Amino acid sequence: MLIGEILDRAAIAPRASASSKRQVLAAISEIASRNFGLDSARLLEALTERELAGSTGVGHGVAVPHARIEGLQRMCGVFMRLEQPVDFAAIDDQPVDLIFALLAPANAGSEHLRALARVSRVLRQGDLREQLRQARTADAIHVLLAQEARSTAA
Repeated sequence: MLIGEILDRAAIAPRASASSKRQVLAAISEIASRNFGLDSARLLEALTERELAGSTGVGHGVAVPHARIEGLQRMCGVFMRLEQPVDFAAIDDQPVDLIFALLAPANAGSEHLRALARVSRVLRQGDLREQLRQARTADAIHVLLAQEARSTAA
């Protein structure tokens, strides 16, 4: 599964504002609710529960919050770039400004884990992270993530 297949351009927020992890998760929930017809309160609860199990801040200013959602038919992504980084209790104690949220159907199984691994692998690339921080539009961000996903598919 390629990132371009799970990330819709409409689910990309290139200049988002949030002052806390909770606000980031709420914004993700709102974007997903609008774009995928999901209940935002239920999404926020699922994402918050996952964060309580351990931070999804993977380092280098990146977080990959994720949850399995009842009623979701396909894997979906939401990408946000924050104007000001927020504390996400990341593994390297650095604040986060690039967030890729992954929402999976409740029964996704290993597909969910493979998608998480792909997103993490792509966002580990320093040059891509810098390009994402410089990109100004949702279209530009989508192109960067979709191209990188194809180039790391091998």
